[in-house]
Amino acid sequence: MFTSVLVANRGEIACRVFRTAQRMGIRTVAVHSDADAEAPHVKMADAAVRLGPAPARDSYLDGAKVLAAAKDAGAEAIHPGYGFLSENAEFAEAVMAAGLVWIGPPPAAIRAMGLKDAAKRLMIQAGVPVTPGYQGEDQSPERLAAEAERIGYPLLIKAVAGGGGKGMKRVDDPADFADALASAQREGQSSFGDPRVLLETYITRPRHIEVQVFGDSRGEVVHLFERDCSLQRRHQKVIEEAPAPGMDDATRAAVTAAAVRAAKAVNYEGAGTLEFIADASDGLRGDRIWFMEMNTRLQVEHPVTEMVTGQDLVEWQFRVAAGEPLPLKQNEIHLNGWAMEARLYAEDPASGFLPSIGKLEHFHLPDDVRVDTGVAAGGEVSQFYDPMIAKLIVHEPTREAAAARLATACGEVEVWPVKTNAGFLKRCLEHPRFVAGDVDTGLIAAEGEGLTAALITETVVQDASDLLWRSRQVQSDVWDCEYGALGLRLNAPAATLQTFFIDGVRQQAGYLNNFPSVSYGPEIDGGFVIFHEGDRYEVSRHAPRSGSSAVSDGALRAPMPGRIVAAPLKAGDAVAKGQPVVVLEAMKMEHALTAPFDGVVEALSVAVGDQATEGAVLAVVKANV
Repeated sequence: MFTSVLVANRGEIACRVFRTAQRMGIRTVAVHSDADAEAPHVKMADAAVRLGPAPARDSYLDGAKVLAAAKDAGAEAIHPGYGFLSENAEFAEAVMAAGLVWIGPPPAAIRAMGLKDAAKRLMIQAGVPVTPGYQGEDQSPERLAAEAERIGYPLLIKAVAGGGGKGMKRVDDPADFADALASAQREGQSSFGDPRVLLETYITRPRHIEVQVFGDSRGEVVHLFERDCSLQRRHQKVIEEAPAPGMDDATRAAVTAAAVRAAKAVNYEGAGTLEFIADASDGLRGDRIWFMEMNTRLQVEHPVTEMVTGQDLVEWQFRVAAGEPLPLKQNEIHLNGWAMEARLYAEDPASGFLPSIGKLEHFHLPDDVRVDTGVAAGGEVSQFYDPMIAKLIVHEPTREAAAARLATACGEVEVWPVKTNAGFLKRCLEHPRFVAGDVDTGLIAAEGEGLTAALITETVVQDASDLLWRSRQVQSDVWDCEYGALGLRLNAPAATLQTFFIDGVRQQAGYLNNFPSVSYGPEIDGGFVIFHEGDRYEVSRHAPRSGSSAVSDGALRAPMPGRIVAAPLKAGDAVAKGQPVVVLEAMKMEHALTAPFDGVVEALSVAVGDQATEGAVLAVVKANV
C-alpha cells in the first residue's frame, strides 16, 4: 500500500477521500487554486500545494501543475476525485509514467468508455442493450439534422464526452434543433474540450438506473447493486437512492449482469458506474432497460451504495490501485435497508435555479445525518466551480423512513445570504408521487412551481410577527405608537395588528406569544431573516425600496458573473418573447437570457468572449407597440 496520496480535486470529494486516507494511516496532500487557499479540504490535508489562479483551466485542469505538485509534496499516488481530470486518459498515463500510482481505471478503459458514441458501439458488440440513436462520425449539421428526423422527436442531443447534464439538450421541435445543437456543442467544448455529439431517442417516462461496479487487476469484476437517480432537474440529479424502488429480483439480476458484462468488456479496474435508462411506463422490466454510458470514476452519489452495503468505496479504490484483490466476492456483498442522498446546491429555485454565489455568513447543516461537504461558515461559494454545497445522506430500514428522515434534514438547513435549494429538496421528498416510488425524470418539470416556490404560510407570518414583536420589546418603549400597545390590554388578549413585510410582501398579524416553529436567523437592515422547512424569509418592518431588477423595462441583466458564449442577435433585430438574446456561461453551465416580450433588440452591450459582472445590463429589448 502506498503511504501518501494527493487528491487532484477540491471541495467535498477531496474531504471525503482524505477521511478514508487518514483512517488508513495514509498521508494526505491537497491542491488548491487561489480561490480555495483557505478551503476546508486544504486545512484538512497534511500538506497543500498551490496550483494557480481561480479558473479551473489555470489550476485544477492543468495536469502538469498537478504532477509537479505531487512531486514537490512527495506523494506516491494520485486520486482524481470526480470531474476535472478524473476521466482524462492522457492525465492517467502521465501519472503512471511519472512512477506514481493512479487510483482509477486503466487509461484504455477510460478511452473506451469516455466517448459515448464509441462506448455504445462497444456495448453492442458485448451484447449489452443500448438506447436507439445516432453515434456516427459525421458531425455535420446537415447529417445530424437528417438523423434527428430519422430518430424522431422528442430526442436528446448529448456531448460525446459529457456528463452531469452538461452538453445535453432535449429537443421537441425540429425548428429548435439547430440552436440546441449549437448550445450542446459549446458546452461540450467548454467543459470537456470536445464539441462532438450523439443523438438518442427520448423515452417519455424514463427512469435513471445505475449500477456500481468494481474490478481488480486479476480480472475479477463485481457489482454493488443499483442506485436510482431518476429525480432530476434538467438532467442534473437531485435525489439519489439505493436500492431502486420497484426493482424485483429478476430485473435486478438482468441489469447487474449487463453492468458486469460491460465492465469486463473493457478489462475494467477500480470503481465505475454503468448508467442505464429504463422505460417506466409499465414498471421496471429487464427487457426495457438500456445502456446509456459508463462513468469511469467514483460517482457523486456513491455514499448511498456505501450505506446499504456497509463498504467504504474509497478504501476499495485504494486497495485495488495498490494491486490487492477485491475486498469481497460477489456472494459476500449484501443489501441492507435503504439509503437516500440529497444534493444541496447554492441556487435559487424561484429564479429558474440560477446559481447563487457569495460568502456563507450564516451556515448550519443538520448534525444527525451523514453530511459530505467541502465548505464551512465564513467560506465562499465561488463563480468558478460547481455550486454544490453539501450532500445530505441517510440510511434507514425502509424507503419511507429514509425519505422522511432526509426531508427533516433538508428542513433544518440554514444558509444566508447565499440561496439554496433546501426547501425545494424537502418538497420533492414529501411529494406523494415520490413517496409512493412513482418517479421518473420528468416529475420535477411536471410539478413546476408546486416544488420550486417557497410559500409564505400562515405559520411563517404569525411566527414572524411574534419574533418581530419580541425583538421590538427588547429595543423599544412599550408605548411605541408605531406598533401599538400590543400585549398591554388589561383583561383581554392582544389584538392590535402590526404591519410588516416578508420577502417584500405586505403582511398583518397580531401577537400570539407562540413558541416559534421558525428558526431566527441573522439580522439584516430593518429586520431579520428566518428559516422554516428549508426555506428562508426576509422579514422587515418597512416596505422594500422599488427595485430595478424587474425585466419590465426590457433590460437583460447578468444574474451572476460569467463569460458571454453566444449573442445570436444584433441591435435592431426583431425578437419574440422567450427567444435567447445573450447566453452567459457561469459555474460550468450555460444560462440563456431571453426576451421578456415581443419586440426589438434596442441595444446589445456585449460580444462573445466578454466577461460580465453581476447585475450588468447585457442587452435591452424594446417592446412592440
